[in-house]
Amino acid sequence: MAALSLTSSTVDEITVITVDGVLDATTREQFADYLSMAGSNLILDLAGVTFMDSRALGLIVHHWQTSLASGSRFALVGVEYSKSKVMWITGLAQRLPLYDTLDDALAAIG
Repeated sequence: MAALSLTSSTVDEITVITVDGVLDATTREQFADYLSMAGSNLILDLAGVTFMDSRALGLIVHHWQTSLASGSRFALVGVEYSKSKVMWITGLAQRLPLYDTLDDALAAIG
């Protein structure tokens, strides 16, 4: 079973979830449960992700679309092509709100 570590903090009323490990079929339920408990304003720090599959990306896109629909704030931080190729293959890397650092994301959406 793949290891996944999820931690969260709050910065300026935005929940920041730090993801470390593998996001795939074996960790999807854990990731989905954690996301469901997050607030509506959300930043996902994916710098610690070692692999992401299309199911995990689907969860992220769902939360992004929900945030857009409700007028909430949403951003992704630390996404690396080599570990999250599925974002580029699907074309979503050009559409999702990607930022290099937490400070960049907070400045843009805060």
